[in-house]
Amino acid sequence: MLPQPCGELSAGVIDALANPAGSAVPTLAASADPYGRDLQLALHTCYGLHYRGFADVDEDWEWDPGLLGARARLEHRFLAALRADTTQGRDVEAELDRLLLVPDDDDAGMGAFLRDHGMPWHMREYFVHRSILHHQEADPYAWLIPRLRGAAKAALVAVEFDEFGGGHAERVHQRLYADLLDGAGLDSSYLSYLDVVPAPMLALVNMMSLFGLHRSLRGAGVGHFASVEITSSPASRKMVQALERLDADPACLTFYREHVEADAVHEQLMRRGVIAGLLADEPELSGSVVFGIRATDLLEEKFSDHVLNCWQENRTSLLDPESAGEKSETSMTDSRMNRDFAATRPR
Repeated sequence: MLPQPCGELSAGVIDALANPAGSAVPTLAASADPYGRDLQLALHTCYGLHYRGFADVDEDWEWDPGLLGARARLEHRFLAALRADTTQGRDVEAELDRLLLVPDDDDAGMGAFLRDHGMPWHMREYFVHRSILHHQEADPYAWLIPRLRGAAKAALVAVEFDEFGGGHAERVHQRLYADLLDGAGLDSSYLSYLDVVPAPMLALVNMMSLFGLHRSLRGAGVGHFASVEITSSPASRKMVQALERLDADPACLTFYREHVEADAVHEQLMRRGVIAGLLADEPELSGSVVFGIRATDLLEEKFSDHVLNCWQENRTSLLDPESAGEKSETSMTDSRMNRDFAATRPR
């Protein structure tokens, strides 16, 4: 279903989609907060037409010129903010080395918080936030495939093959995350929590779509994808440790254990195959690759700051304090994570 609007921009897009394609699209204000939820929800809704679409929405809206023009204005504001808030650089190897410097026992960041201090309600809220990303995991990177050639294309396809389960539907990472949500007693249906997730996660997911949909940003898309794969294995290891401590459902552990193993291999494929191949063919894209890495850092930091600031004040990081509640009385009945949830979650 279409999401609930949260301001003038998102209401303009959502109201337009209730009509047949070709209907008038309102002029969207150019002065909106580029990281605010109104702009990010409007942009996410536009991008949603390129994924699974929406019930009762005319599919011809996907390439409607009026809506594409409105989306372009939103993208311009968002992209301008990302460029303004990241420093320029061209040393790709130094950026990749920096990403590898974080030790497994690092005690900073959200993963370390969940590993060392997280309670069941923290973990469930984290799952809800990340569901917006993992319901579309790896999809935006598929748009990069026709924009690469040779070694870069072959290596990226190898990574994507793993992301999509190696030919096995039950191993597709999107499916594994849906299983995780089920195991945690949450709603695993597609984008079911979109109306309760604040702007930082929407911005992160929108950046992935932005980089994937524009050929001119293919270098940034590769940089972002490499950043994700390089940092995923140690981050997933922290999540496994956190979930083991919370006695979580096995499906929750399966998702992160898969990423500990797979992404350790993907890191080398991205660095030695995709990035090296891309820059051998198009060395002028080194600045764009660095931008993709630094923009990812920026938005991941905004997301982490939002969530951790809320948790340190013992309050929910979601828009609806009830949204991460138990889905049914029988969910995870044998898990300490589930039994402790009602008693530990703030109101």
